[in-house]
Amino acid sequence: MSQRVVIIGAGHAGLQAAVSLREEGFSGELVIIDAERDLPYQKPPLSKGFLNNKQTEENLIFRLPHFYEAQQIKLHLGMELTRIDRDKQQVIGQSGEAIAYDYLILATGARNRPLPVAGAQQERVFYLRTLEDARRIKQAMETCLRVAVIGGGFIGLEFAACARELGKEVTLIEAQPNLMNRVIPPVLSEVFRMQHQKMGVEFLLNNQVLEIRPESNDALTIELRGGQQCVADMIVVGIGVMPNIELAQAAGLTCENGIVVNDSLQSTDDPRIFAIGDCAQYFNRFAGRKTRLESVQNATDQAKCVAKTIQGAEPCTFEAIPWFWTYQYDLKLQMAGLSEGYDEYHCRGELGSDKFSLFYYRTGKLIAVDSLNRPTDHLAARKLLQAGVSPSIEQVKNEAFKLNDLLRNE
Repeated sequence: MSQRVVIIGAGHAGLQAAVSLREEGFSGELVIIDAERDLPYQKPPLSKGFLNNKQTEENLIFRLPHFYEAQQIKLHLGMELTRIDRDKQQVIGQSGEAIAYDYLILATGARNRPLPVAGAQQERVFYLRTLEDARRIKQAMETCLRVAVIGGGFIGLEFAACARELGKEVTLIEAQPNLMNRVIPPVLSEVFRMQHQKMGVEFLLNNQVLEIRPESNDALTIELRGGQQCVADMIVVGIGVMPNIELAQAAGLTCENGIVVNDSLQSTDDPRIFAIGDCAQYFNRFAGRKTRLESVQNATDQAKCVAKTIQGAEPCTFEAIPWFWTYQYDLKLQMAGLSEGYDEYHCRGELGSDKFSLFYYRTGKLIAVDSLNRPTDHLAARKLLQAGVSPSIEQVKNEAFKLNDLLRNE
């Protein structure tokens, strides 16, 4: 009897789940549902190449329509879902349409965290998450001169770099004393700050936005703690995201900081329902705790694991090494593992230059590596972390030593 897998979400995780199911030999029905109307597309370029005109919308599209026809993947785009009926194994749309499933994959992603201050709903205050968001920002940038960015994480900094490359005046406001404060140490943050400053970005660090006020000349005034002000023609906010868990919660699935899943990414309440990508909370052995990762690679790897579980005789245990990246100007940062909780780090290369790697240790064990413009180190780090191999401090600091040699006997 033919089975049907329904996937909610057409992002990296959702599409990869469908593709991987076909690759694993699944011959049943595949249905992808998404509230967005655009064909499934890549999201990382939205804050990079798309805004500075290095990539077109056509470049962003994963697959053209004939691919979905050939793979017998049915797309329901522009479809809002209201609930999941677990008893009947159905998802229900706003129009009342019910789609039955044998397995349900929740790849609902995340949404932008709103800026909780007066005036944040102004027409020229933007968030960047979807292609439609990027279109609006791109159109607004055609006529603006001064841009304010609220948030010094990946998205805010990537957008700031694009805006400077387009010749805009850019001021970046960050509540923490360092950029990308959650994920990298101050020494690495400082390299990025100096590069952005060299390119003309003005920083207001360790500063809090209190209010956004429209002016008669169509400008926006940002009131800051301590009495400072920043005037801009448009504002882009990037202060983090929140997982889309409402459908899962309403269906009675356990949710914390994401939809709680087991080692095989199945809901802990319903083995026929999986959650993957930005919306899933799972136990990560590299972190040693439950976590939720916002990463294209994590979404892709989890999708492949779920496909193996659905199609295989035994559940697949998800154990992939987390890795991330960001590109800003000529700086390419590649991160492997999770550095949270490190008690020491050591540098390979010249610390503070535009080309070095930081190796993080906890109680003598390697837990993460951040590589700046050193892709060879990054590739070696992923293999070392996956294998549980920790190079000595001397080996890290000796650039003549080939890290991959440590893996030959593994």
